[in-house]
Order: sequence, then C-alpha cells, then structure tokens
Amino acid sequence: MLPPPETTIVETTRVSCDGSGGIRGGSSYRAAALGHPRVFLEIDEHGYVDCGYCDRRFILKGGPADGADQSQLPDIASGASV
Repeated sequence: MLPPPETTIVETTRVSCDGSGGIRGGSSYRAAALGHPRVFLEIDEHGYVDCGYCDRRFILKGGPADGADQSQLPDIASGASV
C-alpha cells in the first residue's frame, strides 16, 4: 500500500475538509476556488479517516493510528457526508 498523500493530526473526532487547506494564508486570505466541496468526516475506533475527495488523512492525536505506519493502514472514507 502507498501512504496517504497528506496527513493531519487533529484533536477532535469530527473534522471538515475542503481540499484547499494547503493554499491558504496571508492577510488578504479569501476562500480558494481550488479544492472540493466541504465534507464533514467522523473518526471512528480506528483513529483516522480519509477524505474521499483529496485522500487527506486525519489522524486523532493519541488515538490508535497516531504514530502507526500510515502506509500499512487501509483507506477509511466511509464516514464522509456532504
């Protein structure tokens, strides 16, 4: 298996993703036209969830997947809701 293209450590089990997190910044920040529709994801007992659009992986800090070899974990995107 390949590791996810990007991982983000989070402190809550409910997260959102719009795919444009890496292109934000600056004092004149406005919502980016790039990215994807915002989705809300729920981290379950596995300790992580993957965005179904951009494959960004959200890992619960201190959870079972925190510190694990991410390339060995299967994709979990079933928690996505639009």
